[in-house]
Amino acid sequence: MAVSRRVVDPVRSSLASLVLVPVLFASHAGAQNAPEETAPAASETAPVQSRHQRVIEQVSRRVVKIFGAGRLKNLYAYSSGFLVSPQGHIVTIWSHVLDEQEVTVVLHDGRRFAGRIVGAEPQLDLAVLKIDAEDLPFFDLEEAVSPPVGARVLSFSNMFKVATGDEPVSVLHGVISSRTRLVARRGVFDSAYNGPVLVVDAITNNPGSGGGVLTTRDGMLAGMVGKELRNAQSNTWMNYAIPISELKTAITDIIAGTFTPRSNPLEAPLTSPRFLPIDFGMVLVPDVIQRTPAFIDAVLPNSRASDAQLKSNDLVLFVNDQLIQSVRMLREELARLEPGDTLKLVVRRENILVPVEIPIPETARKPRKRANDPDANSEEE
Repeated sequence: MAVSRRVVDPVRSSLASLVLVPVLFASHAGAQNAPEETAPAASETAPVQSRHQRVIEQVSRRVVKIFGAGRLKNLYAYSSGFLVSPQGHIVTIWSHVLDEQEVTVVLHDGRRFAGRIVGAEPQLDLAVLKIDAEDLPFFDLEEAVSPPVGARVLSFSNMFKVATGDEPVSVLHGVISSRTRLVARRGVFDSAYNGPVLVVDAITNNPGSGGGVLTTRDGMLAGMVGKELRNAQSNTWMNYAIPISELKTAITDIIAGTFTPRSNPLEAPLTSPRFLPIDFGMVLVPDVIQRTPAFIDAVLPNSRASDAQLKSNDLVLFVNDQLIQSVRMLREELARLEPGDTLKLVVRRENILVPVEIPIPETARKPRKRANDPDANSEEE
């Protein structure tokens, strides 16, 4: 049996050794002389980190924590807001948290103030509060921007009630994934707002985050963080912000006092109401105290209220953009309606706001006669 052997040429082996030694030596020397790959120097990253930190600190000073009504099942009693004037005007989301006559506003440094509502536009999910303070850091609405899709953004809010005093609010970073229109219709989104939104790829819309701010990476105001919103058909949550461009006019008018101001109806009640709640098929709860909440006790069948799908236990919050704080105020607002117009209501049903439109009858009630007239009509309800 033949065995194959590999014959090694001693001359070639010696030459290979002579060539290999210098190569190994050169490789070793090169490895020693080659510059080591190290992480970027701290001096290189410091400017970037300090810039981002400075933006976060500046924006956080303009964001406030709001504490008010709630504390019931699924109704958290806190939200966020942001300052838009040095005199203490605060923009926030319109929600059940503002149902109290006054709310508590906590600034970035822990100072606490009583906040009152100076105006609201429920169709924009917008409310403006006022605290008695001066020289506060604020966002200039004139400098608000409209970032494009793909822009990196920051979200600031007091989600999950992480901050209650001088603690900083929470900050999330993300990207604007799309600009779309939020269609508010039953069975899809339970929202009164029907307009453009900025959709973000970060989980920005959490309990308490409504009313926070969405800014660019350099701190320019872009939008107001919306409320928690779930698509009832797909059961998916939406993370979005309402562009400041959609809110600016209403905010400016409310602060200027030109947003359809009305006198307190309790000071000058009408003696001859044009319409009563019963004219629309609404039976209200008994008016037992000065500020009895305007709850609907019952809805008459085959009535205008029934056709508009109003329900028992609905709480009337707005009548034609006018904030309703009691049964008495609701009666006074209905008494001023014009025949043939449209009655626009916003009611709170459990933990959502529901916009409702009801056609007003073409004919108003006949004026009542004087109280000493034996034929004077009595109020029917």
